[in-house]
Amino acid sequence: MQRSTARRALARTAVVGAAASLAVLAATGPAAAHVTIAGDNTVAGSYTLLTVSVPHGCDGEATTQIAVQVPEPINAVTPSVNPNWEVEKVMVDLPEPITDAHGNELTERVDQIVYTADTPLPDGLRDAFELSLRLPEETAGQTLYFPVVQTCGEAEHPWIEIPTDGQAADELESPAPSITVTAADEAGTEPAAEATEAEAADDHADDEGTDPLTYIALAIGMIGAGLGAFALAKGRRAA
Repeated sequence: MQRSTARRALARTAVVGAAASLAVLAATGPAAAHVTIAGDNTVAGSYTLLTVSVPHGCDGEATTQIAVQVPEPINAVTPSVNPNWEVEKVMVDLPEPITDAHGNELTERVDQIVYTADTPLPDGLRDAFELSLRLPEETAGQTLYFPVVQTCGEAEHPWIEIPTDGQAADELESPAPSITVTAADEAGTEPAAEATEAEAADDHADDEGTDPLTYIALAIGMIGAGLGAFALAKGRRAA
């Protein structure tokens, strides 16, 4: 029952507007802190580990389920195991098969990640849920929204509000968690790689271009040191 309720609530995010979202939220009331999402890396074309943080329950009630909507064009998600929760990947068919970054043909995508608690999470405690995925190149410069429905027994709090054009996210009562994807060049990924290659080329050039006189000087120095040690040892034996 809870799982189907969460799926229906998430499905509404594709068709409801801001006004409808506010009407739904009015029944649950505002919360002291938002459900959020953060990534260890937000560069397009790379893999990232996203952490969905749930800081409280629903109006004092313990959390029993967390359902996360996965935005398009993300197709594959690997959720981390959380010992207190059962995890399910809800799949949907793609309009037509596609080929992923590894050359595999995909006929379906991950639409939702649903965590259901073995033991309800008390209102005064927090938990976090990790999702591993690849950020497609075409998402560079975009803000990706991950609407979340937090279920607490018979109650639920839908964190599904998406700002309209010109509206700030902090103006929303229950904003959908989101990340902003950066382009590789903006994040400094490509320049850093170029700098490393340039430094390696300079080091290689230095090795190949060392003056032969330097090697001769080093050899003479080593011979001199050896003769000095020999003379010192001979002097001690004579004494």
